[in-house]
Amino acid sequence: MNSPALCTKVEKGMKIISQRWTSLIIYQLLNGPHRFCEIEAALPISGRVLSERFKELEQEGIVNREVFPETPVRIAYSLTEKGRALEPIMREIEKWSHTWID
Repeated sequence: MNSPALCTKVEKGMKIISQRWTSLIIYQLLNGPHRFCEIEAALPISGRVLSERFKELEQEGIVNREVFPETPVRIAYSLTEKGRALEPIMREIEKWSHTWID
């Protein structure tokens, strides 16, 4: 019996948000722009891994990196329109977790 093929777009979407720390980074950014150090302090994640995730999310068009020409340079990360479109999904996971996870 043949199983139906998995939609490649769904597969890619799941791969993006299921990568370790990615959904939690997106969840943090739902509250607005944050600096690198704020996200790093909020999550038990190394700076190297956080940097990698931000680069990947930026390449996917989910996160925007804004550099402020100040001394010292200030960088803020925020969700793009594509990233904000994930909010209903993240909020539903949040509701599900409050209901079903001990």
